[in-house]
Amino acid sequence: VKGLDVQAPIGVALPAVVQQGVARTAANLDKSWLGTSVDDALGSVLPGSPVYLNDADAAGLAEARFGAGRDVSGLVVMVTLGTGIGTALIHDGRLVPNAELGHIELDGVPDAEVHTSARAREIEGLGWDEWAARVSRYLGALENLIWPDLFVIGGGVSRNPDPWFPSLKARTPLRLAQLSSNAGIVGAAVRTETASGL
Repeated sequence: VKGLDVQAPIGVALPAVVQQGVARTAANLDKSWLGTSVDDALGSVLPGSPVYLNDADAAGLAEARFGAGRDVSGLVVMVTLGTGIGTALIHDGRLVPNAELGHIELDGVPDAEVHTSARAREIEGLGWDEWAARVSRYLGALENLIWPDLFVIGGGVSRNPDPWFPSLKARTPLRLAQLSSNAGIVGAAVRTETASGL
């Protein structure tokens, strides 16, 4: 950041629940982050007043503003499939932060992301169809909890959707994320715009 001589608001997306500036979860971070003030950890090296948010929330904001969820009213649920499962809830364009719905019980497993993430597919050596069936069951569980109007499916695995995306089944319409790995960056920028009143 110093090398770039940034004179603009900065947004930081983290794979954690960030509640009032404190990291409350660390499923895919070192456990030392639990209870850490993100601003204390990063604020001294970042100029201005950085904004911190969950990485799936950032991706969801980006897709709602510029991508697959643009101009969709009601509840848009972003699901990111990668190392874990991230979720973002966007209702009529507004973020409902810190929805850790990747950690619901599924198929008797206490934490869905352990069983259903893209990483789980690799670890278990699952074929695309078998994995897509697991993801479909996960989406069905979400539908029974919150009844979304649209699912936007992204995350690392969305860069190669052809082997699995057509096999997903849900009663809710499904769209593939459009912003790919840039979604978190764009969403963090959107959040700084919102926080600064721009």
